[in-house]
Amino acid sequence: MLQQTQVATVISYYNEWLGRFPDFPALAAASENDVLHAWQGLGYYARARNLRATAIAIMEKHGGTFPRNPESIRDLPGIGRYTANAVATFAFDQPVPIVEANITRVLSRLLDVQTPVDTNAGRQRLWSSAAQLLPRQGAGRHNSALMELGALVCGVRPNCQSCPVKTFCRTTKPTLLPRKKARPTLKVRTEHHGFALRRRRVLLEQSEDRWRGMWILPRLAGRPATGQRLHRSQFPFTHHRITLVVYSHQPPSEKKHSVQRWFPIRELESIPLPSPHRRALDDILSSTPDPVS
Repeated sequence: MLQQTQVATVISYYNEWLGRFPDFPALAAASENDVLHAWQGLGYYARARNLRATAIAIMEKHGGTFPRNPESIRDLPGIGRYTANAVATFAFDQPVPIVEANITRVLSRLLDVQTPVDTNAGRQRLWSSAAQLLPRQGAGRHNSALMELGALVCGVRPNCQSCPVKTFCRTTKPTLLPRKKARPTLKVRTEHHGFALRRRRVLLEQSEDRWRGMWILPRLAGRPATGQRLHRSQFPFTHHRITLVVYSHQPPSEKKHSVQRWFPIRELESIPLPSPHRRALDDILSSTPDPVS
């Protein structure tokens, strides 16, 4: 949950998640729909699907016990080098390095790394350096201390006077590090969706790409020739700034789309919807005096 998401946002989700899925058997037995619904609002929904897939793999391949070996951990769905090593060092105190945003800042400045840290060469330099600094014992505390150093002292605005390792720091311009590649140009796009209401039921479509498995307002090929504009909002997505525009929509009476379904308004809270589409629905329904069609 903490990947790409701030701690303050995560805490309430974390507590509710453990209440719904307290162990691997509970998560493995849950439907993807329930898992996505519990995750909605956190974004990057592949993380939720991977957590469920990991729970299933642990039940089926590891007898319900989480593996201790970093290589075995990396074999689990959606787990890369950092996550595997973080679990290994913090849960099992294994002598493996970790490199995340805070440690990246510390090592980049400590070693005056001029290579962009988001390149293969830069990442390899950081991982190699982190491994060389590992103590023979207490790797978990060491890694935690590096993270705290980056978070509390060696931050975006470093407090070099208070740094316990300033004697060893090679950089003379800490605010210029770590270096990164130039950011890609922000792309702007508009997406058109439709809102249809019949007998207190809303038509939704199951996403097959960006929000795979979640329900969204039906996509429209473009701006409809007819139909009132009901909602307009913007949201970021990776390197895009997306404008979501929703129009009143009258779908054909015969079924044209196999992943579209009518949902009663009272059930919408239990349906996994991405935040932009849930906000659009709330906005439209709140402005409908008597949503009976």
